[in-house]
Amino acid sequence: MFESHPVPPHHWPVRVYYEDTDAAGVVYYANYLKFCERARTEWLRALGFEQQRLRDERGLVFVVHSLSADYLRSAELDDALVVESRVLEAGRAKLVFGQKILRGAQALFESKITVVCVNLSKKKPASLPDDLRALLEPLK
Repeated sequence: MFESHPVPPHHWPVRVYYEDTDAAGVVYYANYLKFCERARTEWLRALGFEQQRLRDERGLVFVVHSLSADYLRSAELDDALVVESRVLEAGRAKLVFGQKILRGAQALFESKITVVCVNLSKKKPASLPDDLRALLEPLK
């Protein structure tokens, strides 16, 4: 689903707990999106950007604008998974992520998620921070 890009992917491990599963004992569908959300937060943190600090110091937050998702296989209780996150596109105010959830080499879930940088007080799109944009420059 994802092509090779100059910005390397970020990998974030996640373990499936009982609370993540549904009555059938498999990961509840919405929890795959939660795993992806957490992985994007950890991607930002790895680059030196904490969401709370962006909000408090710059008045910026990221919101999901759109997504598409393919559920390929089920994850189950106690599975060790990895969320792979790639930035596919960086615009003025948006980032498009390709995210996969893997169990070993097997893809369980694939998604394309667009997030928009928003000025919290104005409730309007805002430019990505210059220092973050500079790290994403290889995508241009």
